Amino acid sequence: MSLNLSQLREYVVVPALQQLGMYSLAAEQLVLGTIAQESHGSYLKQLGKGPALGLIQMEPATHKDLWLNFIKYKRPIRHALLMMTSDSVDESYDVNGWPDHVALIWNLRYAIAMCRVHYYRRPEKLPEANDIKALGEYWKDHYNTIHGAGTVEEFINHFPFELYGIDKEQYL
Repeated sequence: MSLNLSQLREYVVVPALQQLGMYSLAAEQLVLGTIAQESHGSYLKQLGKGPALGLIQMEPATHKDLWLNFIKYKRPIRHALLMMTSDSVDESYDVNGWPDHVALIWNLRYAIAMCRVHYYRRPEKLPEANDIKALGEYWKDHYNTIHGAGTVEEFINHFPFELYGIDKEQYL
């Protein structure tokens, strides 16, 4: 059993990206492709002994780095993200300078937003929407990185083509 990605898209991904002021179809597809690849839309904690959390499988070290070295200098982004959190998460932010990492597990909107902020931090422009191979390459370069085990081919294979009416066969 896994999440209904159509509902996740409509009720969480699109609203989160809009709340951040960072919505585009390419951003939506990149985030949903990331979810499909990283957690298969199912896992809330990395399998095995890995530290990655949430549907987006963000590591606590990455989460902390985003807050301390990027978000704290971007007031509109910081404000939008904190509006997505709860009091318990805010308390951690007040003490540490970053929200509690476990919010990446239980707060879907926040996790989706953090995934988008991770990509937004990169100076390279997002690929065009519907270019799934280019989105997969962008994911590999900026999210999974050369150190990660994932491949562009896996990203393409896991991408939810049916949500966008794109023919998967053209990528095989």
